[in-house]
Amino acid sequence: MTRIAAPWLDDPAPRAVCAALESGGAQALYVGGCVRNALLGAADSDIDIATDAQPERVMELALAAGLHPVPTGMDHGTITVVADGRGFEVTTFRRDVETDGRRAVVAFSTDLAEDAARRDFTMNALYATRDGRVIDPLGGLPDLMARRLRFIGDAETRIREDYLRSLRFFRFHAWYADADHGFDPDALAAISGTLDGLSTLSRERVGAEMVKLLAAPDPTPELSVMMQTGVLPMLLMGADPRAVGPLVHLEHVADLPPEPMRRLAALGGQDLQQSLRLSKLQAKLCSTLRDAATGSLGAAELGYRFGDLAADILTLRAALMESPFDPATLDHATRGAAQVFPISARDLAGAYQGKALGDRLRYLETAWIRSDFALTTTDMMNLPDTPIK
Repeated sequence: MTRIAAPWLDDPAPRAVCAALESGGAQALYVGGCVRNALLGAADSDIDIATDAQPERVMELALAAGLHPVPTGMDHGTITVVADGRGFEVTTFRRDVETDGRRAVVAFSTDLAEDAARRDFTMNALYATRDGRVIDPLGGLPDLMARRLRFIGDAETRIREDYLRSLRFFRFHAWYADADHGFDPDALAAISGTLDGLSTLSRERVGAEMVKLLAAPDPTPELSVMMQTGVLPMLLMGADPRAVGPLVHLEHVADLPPEPMRRLAALGGQDLQQSLRLSKLQAKLCSTLRDAATGSLGAAELGYRFGDLAADILTLRAALMESPFDPATLDHATRGAAQVFPISARDLAGAYQGKALGDRLRYLETAWIRSDFALTTTDMMNLPDTPIK
């Protein structure tokens, strides 16, 4: 008998939710990512709970136990039960009645196997009791232990139920599969044969999946296969994954953690914000990285102008230019980041005003940077009004 061992099994909050359901004779099983990650020894995932109790009954049992139920997805059988200030999604066993590639009409069920069969991948169709005993209705445990990602049943059928599963395949592969085993050929054939369905997805859902994929330790193999199968061109016209592999290597050299926007800047493509519905902050970061990396500013000036972001820019530049990376440039960037321009508008206000004041400040700052920050305040105050070319 396989059991999971994870700190959250002893967490009073999810245990209280399970106890509330079981007190009324209902099943309460942890499901999906939390079970998968516990078996792999990976970082904790959201703790989700599956039950044979229907949504109204879940709410009754939660209230009777002094918990706070919120009907966040009644039509799909999901009640968020708040315990100790945290919300846990409790979803009734269900089966799909009708799907259109984006959403499903479901019927509630009391059959665990039916609930498992409607999920996406075998490694995600794993359940666990409150004491950690693993229940594997579809035989997904061997796939998980081998780090082999497979669709449940017929791959094309699963994808046509929800076309986002094509992207989820690559995301889960990057995070949990063994790249040395390659990619499941049935899955790739089904993905290649259902490309048109990707155009029906909301850009927000596509963007969210891409960001999660790009946050993986090394998404290079997955991006390459997405290019080969035609998925990547469908999502990002003009994207090219060639620079991502070198970038991942350089991230290790520069001791940088994975950053999706850095990798997206390496990937490129037309109108990233529109294609992926990035947040304004994400879009600005991606644009800043790409523009600075393809610009000509030296390492010290990058440090001065962009601070800690200079390391991202320098590694991205080396990856895009396919050029050797000198770790000493990071020291120059650090030195530049520590510099403070010693002249302010107040110092010049007596002699310059308005646009002339701004022009003079920019002129002096440029001269100071070009001197490798060596010019003193006195040196700069004595500089002529000759523009620097």
